Amino acid sequence: MNHSSSSHTASANKTAFPIAIKAIMIDLDGTLLDTAEDLALAANLMLKDLGMPEQSTATIRSYIGKGIQKLVKRTLTGQLDAEPDAALFAKALPIYEQHYANNLSINTRPYAGVVEGIQLMQQAGYKLACITNKAEAFTLPLLHATGLFNKFEIVLSGDSLPKKKPDPMPLTHICKYFDAQPHEALLIGDSLNDAIAARAAGCHVFCVPYGYNEGRDVYELDCDAIVDTLVDATKLIKSIA
Repeated sequence: MNHSSSSHTASANKTAFPIAIKAIMIDLDGTLLDTAEDLALAANLMLKDLGMPEQSTATIRSYIGKGIQKLVKRTLTGQLDAEPDAALFAKALPIYEQHYANNLSINTRPYAGVVEGIQLMQQAGYKLACITNKAEAFTLPLLHATGLFNKFEIVLSGDSLPKKKPDPMPLTHICKYFDAQPHEALLIGDSLNDAIAARAAGCHVFCVPYGYNEGRDVYELDCDAIVDTLVDATKLIKSIA
């Protein structure tokens, strides 16, 4: 599926594949790693501590995509945009963070095609970055535990810079770091946050259909392509020598 935003049509009426790329930025939760079960486990341990009824993994999965604070708020209220009682939230958040820290990588694994896809990207000479809204305290241990840490030249977590996705700041930072123009960079993600950030930064964006888009259909996102795996993503790009 090709989508061209109006800002894109001046330079390219339709995305022409393969796209010439220098740097590839990859989202963590729902793109590289299937973290839903461990996020849900921590949420249910938190609810248990608070004396509240547990929720299904499928329900909690639909709360993923805007960071842990939002996940906790959604778990407490059972709604995507409701605000819980302030005192309850203040009590719940550190409980959640402790449980998640203790259960980071029990069930979390790279998705199919991730390791192979990264190998192909490395062999082709692309600069690789991981960009996530997850706090660094969780991001780095997870990347180490799953064997992905050394695959990336730079890792930007949700608290690495003053702003995070959907703000373009992390993407712009990576482009400067790799001395790449925005149109020479590709973000691979799974959510509306990724699509908005990429478009705002002027970067290309591919989305995977298997991740966490807050229960929404990934095919509704404004992206250059939907790719089933990271391996498939490599077939739509070519390296800038």
